[in-house]
Amino acid sequence: MNAPTQGRAPLGQTLIATGIITEDQLRIALLEQTRIDRPLGRLLVDLGFVSEAALRDALSASLGKQSVDLANAIADPEALALVPQDIAKRHRLLPLSFDATLNRLTIAIADINDVVALDKLRGLLAEDIAIETLMAGDSEISRAIDQYYGYQLSIDGILHEIETGEIDFRSLASTTDEYSQPVVRLIDALLSNAVKRDASDIHFEPESAFLRIRYRIDGMLRQVRALHKSYWPAMAVRIKVMAGLNIAETRAPQDGRISLNISGRPVDFRVSAQPTIHGENIVLRVLDRQKGIVPLDGLGLSDTQLDLLKLMIARPEGLILVTGPTGSGKTTTLYSILNHINAEGLNIMTLEDPVEYPMAMIRQTAVSETAKLDFANGVRAMLRQDPDIILVGEVRDADTAGMAFRAAMTGHQVYSTLHTNTAIGAIPRLLDLGITPEIMTGNLIGIVAQRLVRKLCPQCKEAYTPEPWELRLLGLSAERIGTPLYRSVGCSHCDFQGYRGRTAIMELMRMDSDMDELIARRAGQRDIRNAARAKGFRSLAEDGVRRVLDGVTSIDELARVVDLTERMA
Repeated sequence: MNAPTQGRAPLGQTLIATGIITEDQLRIALLEQTRIDRPLGRLLVDLGFVSEAALRDALSASLGKQSVDLANAIADPEALALVPQDIAKRHRLLPLSFDATLNRLTIAIADINDVVALDKLRGLLAEDIAIETLMAGDSEISRAIDQYYGYQLSIDGILHEIETGEIDFRSLASTTDEYSQPVVRLIDALLSNAVKRDASDIHFEPESAFLRIRYRIDGMLRQVRALHKSYWPAMAVRIKVMAGLNIAETRAPQDGRISLNISGRPVDFRVSAQPTIHGENIVLRVLDRQKGIVPLDGLGLSDTQLDLLKLMIARPEGLILVTGPTGSGKTTTLYSILNHINAEGLNIMTLEDPVEYPMAMIRQTAVSETAKLDFANGVRAMLRQDPDIILVGEVRDADTAGMAFRAAMTGHQVYSTLHTNTAIGAIPRLLDLGITPEIMTGNLIGIVAQRLVRKLCPQCKEAYTPEPWELRLLGLSAERIGTPLYRSVGCSHCDFQGYRGRTAIMELMRMDSDMDELIARRAGQRDIRNAARAKGFRSLAEDGVRRVLDGVTSIDELARVVDLTERMA
């Protein structure tokens, strides 16, 4: 890796300022440079004064450029096909990913200021392809070029290689020459393919005669491969090695984590292995940091809902609950809120199970059974850390609920999730957990309930005139018979599913003195709902109808997520 082109001193001074090397070490390297014509950075690594990773990170920080650790990165075959191996070797660069939507090629390069290399690369590519550069070490790039070029990297090509060759099971746990093993490349290709297709989960499901591989895309499981059962033992070993699990243990559940750089960005995988009668079932949850935190105005809220949510956030103390079933986007909503209010003047602390998306300036803690740190004990400990805002991952028992309200009562703003189907349903659930109406009154800021619905593909959605029964299902009068609605069709842009991406539908119930009074006298859900409606409350179904009329989703999709039959008069 070369020093910045503006001279040798800035690199040396940067490394000294950050404590990576001493002045004596810099003096030795500069003296050696008079004898051997070699870049200063390379000499410092060769002399053993600095690791290549530390040099890469220091250089990227001083130049304001992003760096990448190629040891934990997966290169995209589509990107590799754009750059010949001899060009990659000569100019010390590695194609990492190609985004066809943005028409952008991301490369790792040793010398970020190598104009000759970048000009040569631009000459190879089409004129409209943009180049994004990430910094990496010389030897890292050399190893990666040897690793990726010359091997089959597509899923179909690797499967053909496995079918025509033999798998060395013993070498799967070794880090030497991993890519000579097709199973290693197969797992990498599947992980990369899942991320590129925006999958949220990857399911490896062994059956008696075959292995089923499914991706969860937009909330729906979709089978992508079915492989012979003989492939699975080697594949399972590889995944467990990557996740740091015990490869000898196959009869007990295990959990682990994999961190990789895919498509030029960090992606984590939460790994769960579960023994079944046909072998270990392994599920990987894809945690893409780039897509995990959505801006508050990107949640799909109407202007009225967004204003109401901001009004709830503005209250300095109390508890805000986000409710809904598993996989309804509760964590994404909470992270969006925290990202919106995150500021240098606030101490925001979270207790999660586990921490899914690291966020700058926010103190995040994972609950741990081994350390006897559960939600209730964690909140007690956090209250001694002088927090302004607390996020409790989930209110799942009476102790956690009590501590969350205690934190709210002592002047903190608290956020948490609760498993109920509706916002109003959170009130009886809290009563069931032992929270008295007296404690709830004045300490509950508001409740948000939500679901995720798939969005119609904008490329192929089709307008049609709805039938009378469809209008009744939406709660619309017969006079709206001419209102156009949209339905799914399917095209290459949406993988012939008719839908692409998801959006949230929400109901927000803000607590005020009138609502507090109803809770204090243990009013029924009907009374609370009527009072909320008088103040503008709209249900999940009503918010979903808004999205149908806007052409964002279809009646079929909305009916899959919420009960619309109550709207039929």
